[in-house]
Amino acid sequence: MLASIPEAYEIMQYSTAFLLLFMAVVLVVMLLGLSRLIRPHKPSYEKELTYECGEDPVGSGWLRFNIRFYVVALVFVLFDVELALVYPVACIFKDFMAANDSPALAVLMVVQLMFFFDVLGLGLVYILKKGDLDWIRSFRMPTERGLRSWEKISAAPIAPSEKAV
Repeated sequence: MLASIPEAYEIMQYSTAFLLLFMAVVLVVMLLGLSRLIRPHKPSYEKELTYECGEDPVGSGWLRFNIRFYVVALVFVLFDVELALVYPVACIFKDFMAANDSPALAVLMVVQLMFFFDVLGLGLVYILKKGDLDWIRSFRMPTERGLRSWEKISAAPIAPSEKAV
């Protein structure tokens, strides 16, 4: 049946979709035009201010934001989600113990769960040791070079007179 339709009429199969698209565009333009005609237009200083939860904005919106807020939020979400994954494991463990009397499999499940908690604990110790959860950090020079500690450090520092200008 479809093979008998001439190529000139193949575009007619999309006529309903094109008609719907055309009507949608006309309706949107018509409603925007109508709302522009009947709305009250009374600009004022208060209406043009940025809305900040009922507070008047003070200063520029481009300000320096302390990254510790973001780091603490990410660490919280990470540990919250990871610990939320423990609840289904506990439910499965309870059902597993009710169905089986094999202590070897139970010990294996407990060992795997303890490994999970150990990895979380090591992550927390690393974050605490690095000082990322300290709200007030000191601004002392680091004793190591961070991610670039694998690079070879030159033995003799460059004197100020030898630096390229």
